[in-house]
Amino acid sequence: MASMSSSSTCSEWQFLQCFGERTPGEDIQEADIISAVEFDYDGLHLATGDRGGRVVLFERVNPHVRAVGMDARAPPPLPRGASFEYRYMTEFQSHEPEFDYLKSLEIEEKINKVRWCRSSNNTRMLLSTNDKTVKLWKVYEKKVSCLSNFNLEGRSNAAAGSPRPNALANSPVSLRLTQPLRLPRVTSTEVLLAARCKRVFANAHTYHINSISVNSDQQTFLSADDLRINLWNLEITEQSFNIVDIKPANMEDLTEVITSAEFHPQHCNVFAYSSSKGCIRLADMRNAALCDRHTKAFEEQESQANKSFFSEIIASISDITFSRDGRYILSRDYMTLKLWDLAKENAPVATYNVHEHLRARLCDLYENDSIFDKFDCCMSGRGDAIATGSYNNLFRVFGAWNGTDLTLEASRDPMRKRLQAPAKTNRFAIRNKNGPSKGGRANEQSESGTDYASKLLHLAWHPEANVVAAAASNSLYMYCA
Repeated sequence: MASMSSSSTCSEWQFLQCFGERTPGEDIQEADIISAVEFDYDGLHLATGDRGGRVVLFERVNPHVRAVGMDARAPPPLPRGASFEYRYMTEFQSHEPEFDYLKSLEIEEKINKVRWCRSSNNTRMLLSTNDKTVKLWKVYEKKVSCLSNFNLEGRSNAAAGSPRPNALANSPVSLRLTQPLRLPRVTSTEVLLAARCKRVFANAHTYHINSISVNSDQQTFLSADDLRINLWNLEITEQSFNIVDIKPANMEDLTEVITSAEFHPQHCNVFAYSSSKGCIRLADMRNAALCDRHTKAFEEQESQANKSFFSEIIASISDITFSRDGRYILSRDYMTLKLWDLAKENAPVATYNVHEHLRARLCDLYENDSIFDKFDCCMSGRGDAIATGSYNNLFRVFGAWNGTDLTLEASRDPMRKRLQAPAKTNRFAIRNKNGPSKGGRANEQSESGTDYASKLLHLAWHPEANVVAAAASNSLYMYCA
């Protein structure tokens, strides 16, 4: 791996590349909006899903590949981030729109989550899900050969191995052979990428699936909807095991729903799930088949004086993720990021305000439904930096321990709207909103200047480097520090 900055929250982030960049004023098709972003385990591949049910794959370009006959001397040092350039690999239609005639309900093709599975050969395996169905896809290289030198003139080339009718038996007498038989000859061989759906995991969720997570044993995965979490074996599609069920006997007694679920990165028996009440529960499958009793519960109690009509809405956790070593859990609610230590349940070890300036506008956010937007969160491989999205196509990068706070824009100039930290302030508080910044621009968007339609919901951090992939509408931007 190329040497990157020693700190994941280096003050200078630079633009690497963009896929699907739109021109000013260009209309965006609803189906092209990216709805999921995910790096694989070693960062060699990147997957995105969109609202049209498509999955697009990218692969990392090897900067050290040298053509035959090139100078064998050591290549010059690479510029920062050059070793993390990606290129388009392939795409396929993962899900199609469906209709549930029993419930008279349309099932969207939108991809909610994409998760990679480890594989031991050159094939790539990944899971994708919409609201109801999880699919396991295999992406592999397929050799296609073109043939020539057929015995009958006018015979078109065909791929090797494709079915061919008995030409001699079906041809007129005048076209039958007058010369000895010739063997067809392979003129060219092309390697293509093919995607095949290996398994379909369906009919196990009554409510919309919001999460999938592959276990560290690489044999099982979980899928979560609003009220239940199911455990699947990657080899078995006919059955799943219900491991969490919070559905009350009387639905009028329902007080919270499941919003996200994730397996522990190292312990295959441990998983965590979050709720709309701002609580994260840790469960151990060794305790019972149905994990109704959690092992730990991480929740910060809000004082009665600070509670309002919107308190429960903004407390709902939209995403959780474990640190790579499994010691910490990062959670995102509407207003903040919170970092939890598994050894401390009553309060997070750090809280980071994402867009505190919107707190005074919660009524407007409620009326235009923006208060229900669900933002992803991610953590660097070293666990020393975290990131999440915001409005105006901005995303925030925080130092987990050093108080660094940056606001970056999903554009070719990510530092254009960065925040300048004031001299003395709470290290986890929002930075000065009105002070001047580089180039004389305002540090942060004003309350009246927030574009709620331009929201950066989905992003991912490379597992081994300071590289972030951020999805702004139908464009995928990549940055490095």
